[in-house]
Amino acid sequence: MQYDVVVIGSGPGGYVSAIRCAQLGLKTAVIEKYNTFGGTCLNVGCIPSKALLDSSEHFHNAAHTFTTHGIELKDLVVNMPQMIARKNDVVAQNTAGITYLFKKNKIDTFEGLGSFVDKNTIKIKKTDGTEEQVTAKNVIIATGSKPTSLPFLPVDKKRIITSTEALNITEVPKHMVVIGGGVIGLELGSVYARLGTKVSVVEFMPSIIGTMDAGLGKELQRVLKKSLGMEFFMNHKVTGASVEGDVVTVTADNAKGEQVKFEADYCIVAVGRTAYTEGLGLENIGIKTEDRGNKIPVNEHLETSVAGVYAIGDVIKGAMLAHKAEDEGVYVAEHIVGQKPHINYNLIPGVVYTWPEVASVGYTEEQLKASGTKYKAGSFPFKASGRAKASMDTDGFVKVLADATTDEILGVHIIGPRAADMIAEAVVAMEFRASAEDIARICHAHPTYTEALKEAAMAATENRAIHI
Repeated sequence: MQYDVVVIGSGPGGYVSAIRCAQLGLKTAVIEKYNTFGGTCLNVGCIPSKALLDSSEHFHNAAHTFTTHGIELKDLVVNMPQMIARKNDVVAQNTAGITYLFKKNKIDTFEGLGSFVDKNTIKIKKTDGTEEQVTAKNVIIATGSKPTSLPFLPVDKKRIITSTEALNITEVPKHMVVIGGGVIGLELGSVYARLGTKVSVVEFMPSIIGTMDAGLGKELQRVLKKSLGMEFFMNHKVTGASVEGDVVTVTADNAKGEQVKFEADYCIVAVGRTAYTEGLGLENIGIKTEDRGNKIPVNEHLETSVAGVYAIGDVIKGAMLAHKAEDEGVYVAEHIVGQKPHINYNLIPGVVYTWPEVASVGYTEEQLKASGTKYKAGSFPFKASGRAKASMDTDGFVKVLADATTDEILGVHIIGPRAADMIAEAVVAMEFRASAEDIARICHAHPTYTEALKEAAMAATENRAIHI
């Protein structure tokens, strides 16, 4: 079969790219190795983890804050099988939605492992062992990533697990060790800490969420320790883990070089993700991945070294974010038909879906200092927000960084209630190169969480925040 575009992978980057290609009049097909669409994000990543985060947050609030609200409960218990079942239903609804969208946009789909025969021919190996081939003028590689494994820490998927298995535990563990203080580890650690599990985070670096503004990590660690009792062991190098019966023993060297041990019911290995390029047959068309992380090199148009073959999302450089992959998928589709799309990579927001949520866009304060950029900073704490007081969400702050001379917003960093949604206002403002005073002069509804962004902008402009 001859197509204008064949997309390998149906995650956020792949399915969005395929739909945009079809909208632009291109005959499009998608090859997916699994029997459901949506990739990691919809099946074992973003969507199921958010479902469990929401469920566990409801339980935590019922157990700890409902009495203050005048709501009294007794005999509160966690029904883990039902919680997992609800999560699975959310996943099923979302993956079914992708199937509908493919049909609506007349996109052909193939189940099997896609690999290059040549740059225009893709072989599809099906689960029953049969094969077929399709040809395409353009191919988009959108195969995503998989959890990074450590050679000295074998994952048995029972007690030493990855984020995938952590989504299907049907009991509330007594103790869980999370290796890695990044987004994935903290989100999944939060789920179980809210349900009553003792959670110990073991992190090699001196701070959690190390790629974000340092103030965010410091505040998040404080709040998670205070509200959920999570333990943090920073500057610890994990050296191994073993399983005996139902007990996992994790060994690590602390900052002094002393060996320490952790015994737990489960150990989640959450040390990042690695680009998934196995079995693609890249060698058949002369594409070499980069040594570190199996990344596929691309040019400014996301085209590989082979004309007509593109790569997007987790398999190329940059943050491994679903929304980055989506934007790249749209970019490639529009570039193929001759349009002039653009992506500002500095303005792709990052979010951590703990509670409080953490969201960030633009430059961090550390980056501005390192580059010698003269800037001014303004911040506003949620403890001074009327809306946050009403909802009992007073932890966190908003920080706005602006150019010292022009007042253009250079970065916005939020830890607090609904930060994941609030950051969109900052992204819009920065896409239009707004100044801090622009946000300060915009009327924000009262009482809302977003007033904190306005107040932080006012603080950055002339240190004239009203409510602090």
